[in-house]
Amino acid sequence: QVQLVESGGGLVQAGGSLRLSCAASGSIISIHAMGWYRQAPGKERDLVAAITNSGSTNYADSVKGRFTITRDNAKNTVYLQMNSLKPEDTAVYYCNLDYSDYIGTIIADLESWGQGTQVTVSS
Repeated sequence: QVQLVESGGGLVQAGGSLRLSCAASGSIISIHAMGWYRQAPGKERDLVAAITNSGSTNYADSVKGRFTITRDNAKNTVYLQMNSLKPEDTAVYYCNLDYSDYIGTIIADLESWGQGTQVTVSS
């Protein structure tokens, strides 16, 4: 079983910065990618940013140039540095893990989600 522990959310004024972190632990053979999604009230959960095991990154258009995703492979931890925050960035941010582990004797590709951390940007 995998655990994802998120931290770093909070309340910030527009133009400010926050740094989210997510540490993965537990039964993991290999990690393929880690990422952050967000969900605002009444809206769907959308990708914010993701990073693969090789370091390739992908960002939502709305955060390009403001957010940076990085990863510490040795610690199985992913970070999201959020700068120039806007009120429309307000949402619950969820860490996502794409990994492999054994199911019985078979290696399976699995997915896990963190519990979510609230980010609120005031105008």
